[in-house]
Amino acid sequence: MARHTPAEPPVRLDRGAGVPLAVQLSDQLRAAMAEGVLTPGARLPSSRALATELGVSRTVVTEAYQQLYAEGWLDGRHGSGTFVAEHDSLPVAHHRPGSRFAEGAGLPPSTDGPRPQTPLPVAHRRPGSRFAGETGLPPSTDGPRPQTPLPATHHRPGSRLTEGPLTDPPPGSAEAVRWSRHEARRRGLVDLRPGAPWVRDHDRAAWRRAWRHAAEQPPDDDPDPHGLPRLRELLAEHLRRARGIRVGPENVLVTRSTGNGLDLVGATLLGPGARAGVEDPGYQRAAAVLGARGARIVPCPVDHDGIVVADLPRDLSVVYTTPAHQYPLGGRLPIPRRELLLAWARETGAVVIEDDYDSEFRYDVAPLPALYGLDPGRVVLLGTLSKTLSPDLGVGWLVAEPALLRRVAEVRRSLSDRTSGPAQAATALLLERGDLDRHLRRMRREYARRRGVVKEFLGPYLTGDTAGLHVTLPLPAEAVAPVVAEAAAHGLLVDDLARTAHGTPSVHGLVLGYGTAHPTDLRRGCRTLAEILARRVGDGSRT
Repeated sequence: MARHTPAEPPVRLDRGAGVPLAVQLSDQLRAAMAEGVLTPGARLPSSRALATELGVSRTVVTEAYQQLYAEGWLDGRHGSGTFVAEHDSLPVAHHRPGSRFAEGAGLPPSTDGPRPQTPLPVAHRRPGSRFAGETGLPPSTDGPRPQTPLPATHHRPGSRLTEGPLTDPPPGSAEAVRWSRHEARRRGLVDLRPGAPWVRDHDRAAWRRAWRHAAEQPPDDDPDPHGLPRLRELLAEHLRRARGIRVGPENVLVTRSTGNGLDLVGATLLGPGARAGVEDPGYQRAAAVLGARGARIVPCPVDHDGIVVADLPRDLSVVYTTPAHQYPLGGRLPIPRRELLLAWARETGAVVIEDDYDSEFRYDVAPLPALYGLDPGRVVLLGTLSKTLSPDLGVGWLVAEPALLRRVAEVRRSLSDRTSGPAQAATALLLERGDLDRHLRRMRREYARRRGVVKEFLGPYLTGDTAGLHVTLPLPAEAVAPVVAEAAAHGLLVDDLARTAHGTPSVHGLVLGYGTAHPTDLRRGCRTLAEILARRVGDGSRT
């Protein structure tokens, strides 16, 4: 069952707090259990897995678990793992005076009033860093790597990556980047554009079983605009476990996609002329969807961490953001800036639309709390299974407080908008049997390997590689078009970062996706791109 998949506890350890890490960990886990974020019967990660996740020694986790065992919060089952105790009456949570959980930090805060606001930080740039240059992007922390000769390789039949010396591309070859993925595949091109997952290694038996189950369900002549009740329960459980947020089925509306959820929010909250903030550079479809609802689109600057709160106008009705892995620059919005964003929303009355893009896939970094979990009264959370599993499924979710969710459902009914009943039934079985969680674990390993390949060949050029399925390669503005064209001439498709700008681009470079290419083609494509970049811009140390 899905409930036995290890939860991802909402934990943030502070090495400078003067409190032992094991005490911080036990405090935070205890508070999460007391507040219902970790529910009775939920399985916790093994001590080894959680230690790796948090970047601490295994002893820290073992000591915290032992303390919670002694207090009765945890229950160990031989051969099964560590679980939240299912006693009729759990212990009363207690907090040390001065601990951050004594004031509710890390859990949904009281919405009774705004918190004291600290001055918004002014962005600063290190002299000589790439962020200070014309690309507008942060430097790689790894530094330039020595360029080694790339080995000659052979190519899969049908692949058009060429061998031998690279030559100037013919005029117009960069137009290939606008071909559809199907057209690129038909022509034997290697597609390293972002936005698509690897779908060829899914569990076919589980997929067939889910759709057989869906076909056996009788059709519904009056479907609930909120979605299938059982699926809403399962999605709420999944979000509690995977994202650490306090949410029930009354908070969940099942959508077809993130774009569908965004359109419903826009139809509910925005009137003609309302001002909607979007990240710049950012996801162009978000601006298109909100603009189609009559909103005036306001580009909002981002930096290497994400949206810049200090630059947000105070007259926005909504602001759309991707804090888990900003698209396209790849920043993960730090907790202090998340808190500043929520304070700004409370002061201005704006609603934050949180696209939980790429939160499922992160590498060598601990999870960050969802904005919705920090202040559910000011945030609408959007998510989808299109990259987790497949765009074919057509299932996502919109999470909001019940009063707002009812308004969204009413608008949805008036629009005759709905999510496929069979798709919902199939998704419910995938969640209920734990098939989705098993798939997620497999794909995390697969994407981590792919990320390793990208870093092996392109490491000196990369930013934004700690999460998700894409990276950014900052380049001098004048180098981008020749690189894109030359790559296309060699059968390799990459995206120009400028295509994500709202107006005049402030940053320049490439956006590279590593989710959809065949692993063999990914390696060869990265090798070819590294050769092109070495010729056009050097070894990465001057970008």
